[in-house]
Amino acid sequence: MARSTDPAPSSVPLDLQEDCDLEFKSAKGGLPKSLWETYSAMANTDGGVIVLGVASDGQVTGLADPGRMRQDFWNTVNNRGKISINLLTDGDVAEQPGNGKSVLVIRVPRATRQQRPVYVGQNPLIGTYRRDYEGDYHCSEQEVSRMLADRSDEPADSLILEGFGLDDLDEASVQQYRQRFSARTPTHPWLGEDLTGFLTKLGGWRRDRNSDQEGLTVAGLLMFGRVDVVRLPEAVPGYHVDYREHLSDDPDVRWTDRLHADGTWEANVLQFYLRVVQRLAADLKLPFQLESDLFRRGETIVHEAIREALVNAMIHADYRGEGGIVIDKFRDRFEVSNPGTLLVSHDQLLAGGVSECRNKALQTMFLMIGAAEKAGSGIDKIRQGWRSQHWRDPRIEERDRPSRVLLEMPMVSLMPDEVLDDLKRRFGGEFECLGEQEVQALVTAHAEKQVTNARMREITDQHPAALTQMLQHLAKRGFLVQKGRKRGAMYRLGDVQGSGPDGSPHKTGDSPHKNEGSPHKDGDSPHKPGDSPHEATGSQRDCQGNSPRALHDLAPEVLEDLRRIAAPARQGRRLAPDTTREIVEALCRGRYLTAALIAELMERAAAGLQDRFLKPMVREGLLRLRYPDMPNQPGQAYTSSGDAESGSPLPADDG
Repeated sequence: MARSTDPAPSSVPLDLQEDCDLEFKSAKGGLPKSLWETYSAMANTDGGVIVLGVASDGQVTGLADPGRMRQDFWNTVNNRGKISINLLTDGDVAEQPGNGKSVLVIRVPRATRQQRPVYVGQNPLIGTYRRDYEGDYHCSEQEVSRMLADRSDEPADSLILEGFGLDDLDEASVQQYRQRFSARTPTHPWLGEDLTGFLTKLGGWRRDRNSDQEGLTVAGLLMFGRVDVVRLPEAVPGYHVDYREHLSDDPDVRWTDRLHADGTWEANVLQFYLRVVQRLAADLKLPFQLESDLFRRGETIVHEAIREALVNAMIHADYRGEGGIVIDKFRDRFEVSNPGTLLVSHDQLLAGGVSECRNKALQTMFLMIGAAEKAGSGIDKIRQGWRSQHWRDPRIEERDRPSRVLLEMPMVSLMPDEVLDDLKRRFGGEFECLGEQEVQALVTAHAEKQVTNARMREITDQHPAALTQMLQHLAKRGFLVQKGRKRGAMYRLGDVQGSGPDGSPHKTGDSPHKNEGSPHKDGDSPHKPGDSPHEATGSQRDCQGNSPRALHDLAPEVLEDLRRIAAPARQGRRLAPDTTREIVEALCRGRYLTAALIAELMERAAAGLQDRFLKPMVREGLLRLRYPDMPNQPGQAYTSSGDAESGSPLPADDG
């Protein structure tokens, strides 16, 4: 079965959002063959969800016998002749209702590096798949070989290179490294070793106890070797390092400085690091810091972050991959990329504390001269440095074909004044009512031309489901425009000011309720302020864009009814708690009202009303929140529980 197309949001029956990769399969004739290709692809990428019983257009077809299909699935996924490994537990496969029919939801986790490749059949070279924005694709032999190499407990750079020795090293690089090592820890016992002993301690020279083979390792050659030897077919033929500066305003100037293996210097890993780290931070205009002894410190936490990013690229790179290590310096950002894939999930990487390094000997070498942080803390150091300047959080992207990891480090304010001013002009008064997370999403979409759930997870600590709800809500209100769904879902800035009564956006300038383009000129409109039967627009709408912000925004007949209900509260300042509850529930019946509106109708203090009645009534199930996953959302509104369940029209929303 072909990969599912983007379904209309209204046809998706389940609470499955684009923060996960999602695949629909109708499964009319039983378990589809493509199910296992998708299982392999999701496991080898970022995981995902497969839904059986839903057609490719998102319409629920249902399963005739979901129990039988579930049993067939478990029988097959546990069959080593069909699939290489079962990653699932009982809770990962569940029968769920969808539009009155039963579907089977299968949650596939991301496989660990020790479990990859996950493949169909018995031959990984022909049965391994990965996932990209277009669907499942068959992995090349090179991709499978790299997955197999990554699953080994033996680091990639510990391999002994047969036929290579000390003569293949650049003597100046070795000497330079020892001097830096000595300057940092002058009494270290390793400094008493001869060259072979010193390299052995670092992991640059190794003896295999099983085969008794001894010699230079990949790490030793990469760090200290002569570049012509490093690139030999028997060594690391794809080795490539490249630093490029893009600081000119002239479009015809490709770069203002470039450093690559052009034969004028020994472009091994050590020399590349020493030259590039100086160039990256050369013109950073940051205030110096003082040590406790009041002497000036040579670098700031931002310098440390830049150094960590450079070292990370070199210790995590798959040197057998394509493209090499590429460092780009722009006026407003750094971009650091290296060949290979992430050895941990994106979320694990952001959480920090998990150490999975592809080249552990190189990591040790950098650690011993103070150029790297302890295992698992590198990304934390980078984010800490950037946040110290209130810059936008670095962005990590994993790319396919060829496999590469990109770290983008923007030197742009988290909330640039010019961006905020532009957003205020674009969206008018409604922008002023947005919450901090919503503003951050719009600023990101403005600064980076798009925003995604994954990018917001890098910037905030919100749960993916809450971020999805927020992004989709902003799209519904016209602040954002959604492009694609599932793993490829992204949002760009909208060009609207408010949404129509049906949730569809009004484009700027053509709103039927704005003066621009209105058939009614100033002064001759039959609708006087405060008595329009139409829903409030523009700055009259609340922070959610779909509830009145003040009593005068309500239609007259609605306002009259609400005042009648709240009359006992206004007339009797001391009411029994049960009476107050009854009034609140009656006010919220058939509509959503904010705490401020309820308090104004009852002539009570909003904070006290919320603490004593609204919140307890929500906990007791008498009231329901409009945004239950975001209780502190600005403009949160309440409705009686029966109305929220029935989905009945809400007069306060559609006038």
